[in-house]
Amino acid sequence: MDHKALAQEMRGLREQVSGITDTAVAAADGLLIAADTADFIDPEGLAALAAAGLGLARRTSEATARGALHRTVTYGSHGCAAFYAVGDTALMVVLGDEGMDVERLHRATQPALRRIDLILTERTTEKTAEGV
Repeated sequence: MDHKALAQEMRGLREQVSGITDTAVAAADGLLIAADTADFIDPEGLAALAAAGLGLARRTSEATARGALHRTVTYGSHGCAAFYAVGDTALMVVLGDEGMDVERLHRATQPALRRIDLILTERTTEKTAEGV
């Protein structure tokens, strides 16, 4: 896995959407893959909580015939936490302050999520070699 490319995607998202304070990528089972978080946030704990929450949201979406889950957002008095599915095997967490434009975040994350999925599954090398 290209950790540099993954960090670049996380950093790029911060540059596109003002108000993002922290980001993390984790496996669907909650194991941390990469994090760009403040010192007071436990990235491993955040990854585990995000995986549990996203898992419940996925099951709810399936049980109610709403289709594949794309994201879930939790709003708090000091901002929000957005949890995005990255394919079937990973997730991304984006924390933002009160001023973050969540709709802009959702639009900006779509291409980033596709690229992160490619990085995590190492398909970028295969596609480049095939000329795709």
